[in-house]
Amino acid sequence: MKKGDVLESVLVESMAAEGRCVSKLPDGRVLFVEGAAPGDVANIQLTRIKSNFLEGRATQIISYSSYRQQPFCEHVGLCGGCKWQHLHYQHQLQFKHQQVIDNLERIGGVDTSSIKPILPSATTQFYRNKLDYTFSSHRWLTREELHAKKQAQADPAVLLPATTLSSEVALGYHLPSHYDKVFDVHTCYLQPEPSNSIRLYVKQLALEKEIPFFDLRKQVGFLRTLTIRSANSGEMMVILQVTYDQPEWTHFILDKLHEKFPQITSLQYVINGKRNDTFHDLTIITYKGLPYITEEMDKPDGSGKLFFRVGPKSFYQTNAHQAFHLYKIAWEMAALSGNECVYDLYTGTGTIASFVAAHAKKVIGVEYVAAAIEDAKVNALLNNISNVSFFAGDMKDLLKEDFIKQHGQPDVVITDPPRAGMHEDVCCVLLQAAPQRIVYVSCNPATQARDLKILSEKYIVTAIQPVDMFPHTTHVENVVRLDRIS
Repeated sequence: MKKGDVLESVLVESMAAEGRCVSKLPDGRVLFVEGAAPGDVANIQLTRIKSNFLEGRATQIISYSSYRQQPFCEHVGLCGGCKWQHLHYQHQLQFKHQQVIDNLERIGGVDTSSIKPILPSATTQFYRNKLDYTFSSHRWLTREELHAKKQAQADPAVLLPATTLSSEVALGYHLPSHYDKVFDVHTCYLQPEPSNSIRLYVKQLALEKEIPFFDLRKQVGFLRTLTIRSANSGEMMVILQVTYDQPEWTHFILDKLHEKFPQITSLQYVINGKRNDTFHDLTIITYKGLPYITEEMDKPDGSGKLFFRVGPKSFYQTNAHQAFHLYKIAWEMAALSGNECVYDLYTGTGTIASFVAAHAKKVIGVEYVAAAIEDAKVNALLNNISNVSFFAGDMKDLLKEDFIKQHGQPDVVITDPPRAGMHEDVCCVLLQAAPQRIVYVSCNPATQARDLKILSEKYIVTAIQPVDMFPHTTHVENVVRLDRIS
């Protein structure tokens, strides 16, 4: 077999990590399949061949699995988001639940008998509060357009350029793993209106004014990215990223947005002449409104609300409704009586620290991003919380014996690290500090399982709760409670 070969009538057997499916070939090798569902019988085109496994893409479904449903988005198969929209939601939840079990057992050696059923998301569409769109001077063609183009090229009377890029512009998403390929988005089902209307209106304004879209390969052009953030308070933020200072164009778009969409309470722009679109090191200019929007969240005991200011550079959980349930699970597992010293590791903008503060003696929040710590301090003041302290620094360097002596021995640790998990040194510090309980919130059960194996020297897992934060994706959050072994 070689790359490009098509294997016919292959039975797709199960689901693997990263949303890929698995088939077993007659010679015993494993075939990882994109674009299929367990139970499908499909023709598979090989895209990669290794000695002990192969990878491929479903080119034709011969018979459809009972797990399947009709995808709701026209961009399915082209976009890297909502990869599982062809699966019934209840089956998505089953696969995510099993993914947590497999990782904890195989990597961490964890007894998963205490696992609870995965908590589904109340909404499976329009649940995100932040989207980033990219301007491109050349739109990437869809598979259907490419197919039609190839058919036309077969006719010698039709002359077409040998490129998969269109001369038309795009305002949309990158193709997965391609920095220079952007497809135009018509309707996105991730963020509620007026998100789609704002994006389409900005594109219309730019075309009318003949404002140049950015060329990602040549690194020329004016319009770079459009970020839309919404809050459950009803406030909205729009950030326009441009390459250089051209007030005539920038002010034209922002003034028109302000006029048409009164929901936008924070209108900002950033000038970025770099070769990448990150702007955390750049100055954000507030053009109209406030420099932030405000998210609201119920307190865990139902006694009122918490408020969190979200700036253009702030991190906040993108599924705000489900974030409340995630944090409440962490709070319940922490089992606070009001007398504990709680360490909140990877605290970010202090959301979990503020969430549990009323039920602890004091909370120490630690985060490696200094700007996030400043946001955390503002949020504590906004909510009149006085028993929290925040510190910025690398976790493995900051959490030393002197730091713990100065700020108190932790009774409970809540940790919510990035996908890479905790550094081994941080796990060792936790073993040395030996709090009564550790609540581990993770967006990557594989790295969580790795860390749980280290912590098993002194701790036993007593509760496991998977949470679906991102329907139609392969991602799953998981919360684990660890109790110190007597």
